[in-house]
Amino acid sequence: MIDIDIFDKVPIFSLLDKEEREVLAQQVSIRHFKKGENIFSSGDPGGFAYLVQTGLVRVIQDKNVIDVVDPGGLFGMSSLLAEAPHLSTALAVEDTQAIEIGRADIKNLLSKKPMAGLEMMTMVEKHMRATNALMRKRATRNPIEEIEDIETFGEKAADAVARFGGSWGFVISFLIILVVYTAFNIFLKAPWDPYPFILLNLFLSMLAAIQAPVIIMSQNRQDVHDRVRDELEYHTNLKAELEIEEILQRVSRVEAEILEQNRRKNA
Repeated sequence: MIDIDIFDKVPIFSLLDKEEREVLAQQVSIRHFKKGENIFSSGDPGGFAYLVQTGLVRVIQDKNVIDVVDPGGLFGMSSLLAEAPHLSTALAVEDTQAIEIGRADIKNLLSKKPMAGLEMMTMVEKHMRATNALMRKRATRNPIEEIEDIETFGEKAADAVARFGGSWGFVISFLIILVVYTAFNIFLKAPWDPYPFILLNLFLSMLAAIQAPVIIMSQNRQDVHDRVRDELEYHTNLKAELEIEEILQRVSRVEAEILEQNRRKNA
């Protein structure tokens, strides 16, 4: 038994009225999957999408869990709409009952209720806009500004010490101090730190003991910078991939429409 109210929980069907949901419910069928059963695998034809009524489904891509679908959740819709093979694997985590929606079901709905197509396209476009806005926001973040907003005074001090400690200014100034220090203790009649400069060795050891962990702190912060930068590059590439895929889909639809018009003219 299909509860037509479950379609309200799915964004792409949320604008359908009660009559349109009843028409869709008459077209689709119920599938039962046992715990551990594959609903579809990566590379399988994308002819069906599934709306979970009861149970739980895990969607896996490249050995990573990209989605966990509970009752009211829809998966496999992108492959159905694009009429392309599935890019992921859907696994029933527990005994699952799902509504199987095919392209033929959507076509029958549109043939009986043409306005349903406009409503579905409206929701798809809203989600595409939201996705593009999210990707644009994530891809245009400045890693330096984001890290500077959350860094503490100690972290800023560690960066400043590391920058100065690795500069020629530090090397030259430190060399001058050593030369002056040793010169005074060599030529004074009563030096405060005679050769072999035990007090100077103590100061140098203390400086090295303090400087080393400070430099390590700065290096750890550089690792954070690199991770944020890598994340932003990933999202930038993902955004570009999504936009290219969208463009290709639109070009394919235009080509299909042109071919259809030419076929009608030649008929």
